[in-house]
Amino acid sequence: MDEQGCPRCKTTKYRNPSLKLLVNVCGHSLCESCVDLLFIKGSGSCPECGTALRRNNFRLQIFEDSNVEKELDIRKRILRDFNKKEEDFSSLRDFNDYLEMIETIVFNLSNGIDVESTRKMIEQYRKDNKDQIKKNLSKMSKDQEYLDLLIEQEKHETAVRLQMMEEEAARDKALKKKNKAALIDELMFSELPATDIVATHRECVTQLEAATRATAPTTFSTGIKIGHHDTVLPLPGGEDNGDAYMYLPYDLNNSGPSLIAQEDIHNLGYLSHVRPATDMERGGGFEARIACQRALHDALSGLFYFPETDSSSGLQPMVT
Repeated sequence: MDEQGCPRCKTTKYRNPSLKLLVNVCGHSLCESCVDLLFIKGSGSCPECGTALRRNNFRLQIFEDSNVEKELDIRKRILRDFNKKEEDFSSLRDFNDYLEMIETIVFNLSNGIDVESTRKMIEQYRKDNKDQIKKNLSKMSKDQEYLDLLIEQEKHETAVRLQMMEEEAARDKALKKKNKAALIDELMFSELPATDIVATHRECVTQLEAATRATAPTTFSTGIKIGHHDTVLPLPGGEDNGDAYMYLPYDLNNSGPSLIAQEDIHNLGYLSHVRPATDMERGGGFEARIACQRALHDALSGLFYFPETDSSSGLQPMVT
């Protein structure tokens, strides 16, 4: 890609890293100095295509390709009027045709294809959908207000978390400074050996830091706190809650022959015609004997009929 720079004064970002390029509605860019010089009276023409422009039509260029900037500007202006949603159409096909029409308009205006007929079509659309455009604009403004509120709330929460982190860092710094001063005073005035004083001080500091980490909850960027509980739930069991829960295995009546245990699947030869599990399947916890056992259970369940389970039907038990 060519070096990004001003086509008029030929200044590039390599020569001037602080160069600011401004792009206009026709898609051509100029540096800030050339814009101030050419549009000193507020209006003028583009030096490349001659399009009549005003100073306030220029905006800071974000992308290196000025054609991308031009397309984005056109798309924003088009979507102000073509602001229908999917719920405004009777079918998905109509909505897709509407989106395709928008893309065709943006493409034509960005590449200079049938510009006059495209603009006439836009004006006709504005006249035919004047009320709908105003209604959708008001709806979009409400949605934007809600999004702005969420963004502002998130910014406030972020600022609060940063303030808490700064306060905690300041407390840690003050505590370290205090401990250092206490150590110096003890070394100066105590009659104990310096090695014992330093060892005792290090042990006290370690215990204090461990106690601080144990009591202080861990706060993540999302606001979730780990290690902090507002209430303590009672444990099950005891005099107030009765006897502790005892798990009893479920007795499954499959109305058929006894089910085959997993240990016997391989010994009885059921896996002879079953493909072995791949390394990937075994890594995910899959085993061939589990699938084989499940298939056998499904095949054997419900083969026997017990009349006591449905005495009102009048059916006779099957002879096996």
